[in-house]
Amino acid sequence: DAESSSASQCVCSAPSPSLPEMFGSLLKAAASAVDDAVKHQQQQSHGTPHGIAGNAPRDSTYPEDPDVPLSDLTGRKKALFIGINYFGTQSELKGCINDVHSIKEFVMRRFNFPAENMLVLTDDNQDPRYKPTRANILQGFAWLIEGVTKGDSLFLHYSGHGGSIKDATSGGDEADGMDETICPLDYASAGQIVDDEIHARLVKVLPAGVRLTAIFDSCHSGSVMDLPYTYNIDGNLDIQEVDNRKIAIQAAMNAGVAFLRGDKTRAMTEGISAVQHFLAPSGGSSTSSAEAHRRQVEARSCLADVIQFSGCRDEQTSADTSFAGRAQGAMSYSFIDVCSRFPQQLSYTDLLKNLRQVMQGKFTQVPQISTGHKMNLRSNFNM
Repeated sequence: DAESSSASQCVCSAPSPSLPEMFGSLLKAAASAVDDAVKHQQQQSHGTPHGIAGNAPRDSTYPEDPDVPLSDLTGRKKALFIGINYFGTQSELKGCINDVHSIKEFVMRRFNFPAENMLVLTDDNQDPRYKPTRANILQGFAWLIEGVTKGDSLFLHYSGHGGSIKDATSGGDEADGMDETICPLDYASAGQIVDDEIHARLVKVLPAGVRLTAIFDSCHSGSVMDLPYTYNIDGNLDIQEVDNRKIAIQAAMNAGVAFLRGDKTRAMTEGISAVQHFLAPSGGSSTSSAEAHRRQVEARSCLADVIQFSGCRDEQTSADTSFAGRAQGAMSYSFIDVCSRFPQQLSYTDLLKNLRQVMQGKFTQVPQISTGHKMNLRSNFNM
């Protein structure tokens, strides 16, 4: 059984934005702002709001059929492990290095990953080349994907602090306006690694036919790889598929806030953004449906078979706790526990449900799976 947790794997977060107390008033204000924006758009386009006609250009790099061929796992196996305890700091953790060693041993035994194709970065390592600094982690990402070809299976495990910071990109691609991050050993001086960079370095560059499986045992890790599809579990253990890019709804809410504050200019701007996102056939976050389509393709495009297990949702923390007297992260421990109790093949659905059952009642965090394309969760978990 899990012992009481004294820390969560969260240190470098900004406060979550709050909603007005009168939520009903906000909804009405949002509706009013969007209604004004619709009228404005009709006037500007002589009666037809931009985006209704559905003339956004097609992009052959983003297939109409969401099913992407899965890797046959007949190629090389490579794995990167990152565990950071942040020794001697106010944000010190206890179980992250233990997590790395446990998960490493497990994937070698269960999935036959060879030791010579593994790279381990931990802050107890005396060799500076293998400390989990920002530079070394990014070099580790590059090492992991170097020379990958169809049939290869890659694995990434991260256990350490995670954060949530304001999305600084122009236009923004986050529904909540926040980027999720991981925190290198030297994050205070070198900076965090944001989800956009993780996606660009590990997801977007992978060719078709490659599988990357990742486990993030850290706070705010739900969308830390910026993958377009998320599968989590409700109270009845039913799988819920979620589209992560509800930017239109967020824009409408922002318009409502501005409307209530009397900021008509901001309300109009956000309202127009909401209209364009609701009406444009491809969604996105720009001032034209064509640009919106391009941005969404750019954000979501994923030719490879990428599957992320996260210890919690974006708004949650992930426990640094102990099991049987040994410090470990809740997600890493539960992952090994479930897979070990089911030596035969588990489906992704069964794995996720059992992870939830192991953690339910002990921790508030809710594990989830995110994927680079729509996925049949009834298929067998393998890597």
